[in-house]
Amino acid sequence: MSLLRRQLSISTSNNIETRDANELKNKTGNLYESIAIIAKRANQINISLKEELHNKLEEFASHTDSLEEIHENKEQIEISRAYERMPNPALLATQEFIEDKIYYRKNEDQDLFK
Repeated sequence: MSLLRRQLSISTSNNIETRDANELKNKTGNLYESIAIIAKRANQINISLKEELHNKLEEFASHTDSLEEIHENKEQIEISRAYERMPNPALLATQEFIEDKIYYRKNEDQDLFK
């Protein structure tokens, strides 16, 4: 598991915690914008986790279709379990958002109304 993922999962609980909607709203001025930002970051985290897991499991992949060569690999199982124990990407993204670790900006054209 990458160092970044370990750091993120250490400070974040695996359990869902209730959050104050006003706290999320105050960061952007709009609750739905805050949720959209968290959702986009959660998708980014999810994609990177899937790529990382796929790359690690690719080392154990057998490229032959022989039934005789299919067997359980303990290292592969441990890697899979480690990723299953990690917090959900939405929980990680919410924690990052609350701690102001996510950069976001509004992409509005001010010149359209002049």
